Amino acid sequence: MNRSVCFTGHRTIAEDKEKLSARLYTLLERLMIEKKVTDFYTGGAVGWDALAALTVLKLRESYPEVKLHLVLPCPFVEQSAKWNGAQKAEYQHILGLADSVEQVSDRYYNGCMKARNARLVELASDYCICYWNPKDFRSGTGQTVRMAQKKGIEIINMLDMS
Repeated sequence: MNRSVCFTGHRTIAEDKEKLSARLYTLLERLMIEKKVTDFYTGGAVGWDALAALTVLKLRESYPEVKLHLVLPCPFVEQSAKWNGAQKAEYQHILGLADSVEQVSDRYYNGCMKARNARLVELASDYCICYWNPKDFRSGTGQTVRMAQKKGIEIINMLDMS
């Protein structure tokens, strides 16, 4: 079985995104080389999910064995209904380059995000790389981190590393 990572994080990123992406790239490259991690799962949201997906795609340029898997909570049209044009375009780009796309539900419903988060953790065998402020305990990101901790996979919080 391939070693794998899931990503979870906030939609708003308070720090320089280019520097954060560079730090994430260095971490992913190390995990890929040293731990043989090749599969990366992200949830298809704006913010951290998009940054993580774009960083994985950049890593794949140098390491073709790297795979980006999107796990969406519902159809993209419903998930992105409140996004602006640039956010939609960015994710259309990511969708077109992903190695696989899975939808947890065929429609939006209250709870489909939680189901998506549970599926992300189910698919990750080794690490949960997050961008999470622990003070935001009740967030979907906090919920996903707790699911990953319960599963016993290692949590790496990029917010702690800034």
